[in-house]
Amino acid sequence: MKNPQFQVLLYYKYISIPDAKKVRDEQQKLCLKLNLKGRVIIAEEGINGTVEGTVFDTEKYIKAMGKTPYFKGISYKKSTGSGNAFPKLSVKYRPEVVTTKIKNLNPQQMTGKYLSAEELHSWFESKKEFYIVDMRNDYEYISGYFENFIPSGIHNFYDLPEVLPRLEHLKNKTIVTVCTGGIRCEKASGFLVSNGFSDVYQLKDGIVTYMEKYPNQHFKGKLYVFDKRLTIGFNTDSPDHEIVGTCMQCGMACDSYVNCEYDMCHYHYICCSDCRDKETGLAFCKKVCKEKYLKYQKPHESLTI
Repeated sequence: MKNPQFQVLLYYKYISIPDAKKVRDEQQKLCLKLNLKGRVIIAEEGINGTVEGTVFDTEKYIKAMGKTPYFKGISYKKSTGSGNAFPKLSVKYRPEVVTTKIKNLNPQQMTGKYLSAEELHSWFESKKEFYIVDMRNDYEYISGYFENFIPSGIHNFYDLPEVLPRLEHLKNKTIVTVCTGGIRCEKASGFLVSNGFSDVYQLKDGIVTYMEKYPNQHFKGKLYVFDKRLTIGFNTDSPDHEIVGTCMQCGMACDSYVNCEYDMCHYHYICCSDCRDKETGLAFCKKVCKEKYLKYQKPHESLTI
């Protein structure tokens, strides 16, 4: 449930950080000082973060970041929080801020051309010929997507090379890559350019910025986010808002995500309340997952001696 006292910040910046582990420790101290929870990743190539706190504390965080040598000029995507979007704070050092495992893929050297939300909206309105390629993971765009989009078809972003054969017929067409906040498109658009695609754009500041400026216009449904809110929408009470997700079990219109309860699966999918398992009240994506959960995972009653 939304709580206007709390705010979620979604942000990133690609910038060379030679002392990344030291910067990680500084970020940890800053976030703890301001009572922020969420996930922050620091790498030699930059920062990627989503944090939640009170509006007062998150605004103090933005000001503090603006005074650091690396993080001036970051574009923060702001949305109303719930107060419990994240269970804890996690600040980690990683080899990449977004994992691709592709060598020499550096957004500071090669990326697609930036396209603003306003420009993309005008392209839709003018019926310009272009092709939206959604670079999110397959489970993300089932709750919301742009009209006539082309799905990436990947389940994890490090499967990015698998996109190439699906887009081969668009090498000389105008392509616009889209993702949640823009960070994945920095690499995805550059990857396409480096593989011979001639006219590649990326949606600046991501889908969340477009939705906020143009709710229910050419983007249908809700946006999947990586926190306890699971999805966010703008003007969802409007008659123009459309639920495009469907329950994987019964096909009813729905945008409520669940995790398959079986630990060896944890498939993330949309499931309505009526399709949760009647015996356990839990969510299982397949019958075999329930069987394995009951056999291997469900805690056994303590034996009394």
